[in-house]
Amino acid sequence: MMRAYLVGRPPDRDLGFSYVAAPDYEGVVIGSLTLSQLLCFCEPVTLQALAEGKPVVLYTPGLPETPKNRALAASLASARRQLKSWGVVFTDGGQKRLITAEEARRMKQSGQIPGPGAVMTPLAREILEGSS
Repeated sequence: MMRAYLVGRPPDRDLGFSYVAAPDYEGVVIGSLTLSQLLCFCEPVTLQALAEGKPVVLYTPGLPETPKNRALAASLASARRQLKSWGVVFTDGGQKRLITAEEARRMKQSGQIPGPGAVMTPLAREILEGSS
């Protein structure tokens, strides 16, 4: 099981990670964010993990509800798009399986392909497409 640094509350569903609070982690799980955290995202551990190419997963039920203020709702949607553009993988904890770079390398060596509904980190996608 992959060790992940947990930001916020633990997700309600098992995402396949064991959570740690120390720097020795292989990825980051964002279990919840407040409105202000989402709008002004600057979580240092998460940004460092992205810079190092580690997987970062955001549990979408842990996001704040969309506000009735349309301008604020648009800003939150923009913040979500920004996180996705950085490589944060959004999941609701359903049946979608996250494929990390390490797992993608194993799959490529054994000739396997990801199943339907698999969610890949950007580096895993590159590896399976043959770029790395």
